[in-house]
Amino acid sequence: MSSALKEEVKKRDNPAGPWQIAEMEKLRELRVGFIGAGRMASAVAQAILLAGEVQAVNIFASAPSNRNLDKFQTFECKTTHSNLEILENCTIVFLATKPHVLPAVLREIASAVTKKHVVVSMAAGVTLQALEELLPTGTKVLRIMPNLPCVVQSGAIVLARGTCAEEEDVALLKRLLSHSGLCEEGPESYIDIHTGLSGSGVAYAYMFAEALAEGAVKMGMPGPMAQKIAAQTLLGAGRMILETGEHPAVLRSAVCTPGGTTIHALHELEKGSLRSTVMNAVEAATCRAQTLGKR
Repeated sequence: MSSALKEEVKKRDNPAGPWQIAEMEKLRELRVGFIGAGRMASAVAQAILLAGEVQAVNIFASAPSNRNLDKFQTFECKTTHSNLEILENCTIVFLATKPHVLPAVLREIASAVTKKHVVVSMAAGVTLQALEELLPTGTKVLRIMPNLPCVVQSGAIVLARGTCAEEEDVALLKRLLSHSGLCEEGPESYIDIHTGLSGSGVAYAYMFAEALAEGAVKMGMPGPMAQKIAAQTLLGAGRMILETGEHPAVLRSAVCTPGGTTIHALHELEKGSLRSTVMNAVEAATCRAQTLGKR
């Protein structure tokens, strides 16, 4: 047995060695804060709790009123109306406010931000450069763009790091977000593309699911049953792409048999320029995101 293989077996047989235990203990003491407590913030907080490494009592959320804090209170997290209290108590701080509100929030908290903080913005259109200009020099800043399925721990997130964020900051953030769904790092320019592809893309998928179900209803299947099967079809297709690693075109071809039902159906989709229309939709949403970011 090679030394590398022996090491792998050792890790498998002893999954929680001294280093791993130390890391787990460190995470259990980590304090995570959210400035803004809307639906996406609570979804990310829930995913962090599901990972089981950060305790609910170590998650804080602030909002101007109690309206959006209810969800965090349900999780048994700590809540406040003071944004500065989040900075005082937390190391990882998620900025989850509306984009137009964020500059004022940054000016409010800037004096409380220190070298120990890692600031993670979830606000659409607010660039890393803008964040860094409004925060103290040297602040560790990252941007993430989650999408709606993070609410059910099946989201897609793209993250980008600022000039002072380090590899360990990215690794920690990915670990915290591990139960949100897929999390990929890329240059900041990818965030607007991600908005067009996945942020807005879930709406394209919902429209396609609706059309699939309505086609089945037209042919005589009850609506509720058609809707469930359409949803499961999209879920299964997505999992096949992720788990096999195959290009979608390869998987599509595998479903087609000569003269069969699928190739006849695909011909109709080609007549409607499905692929071109979807590509145009992604482009339109990406361009809109880029425009909003320049405001």
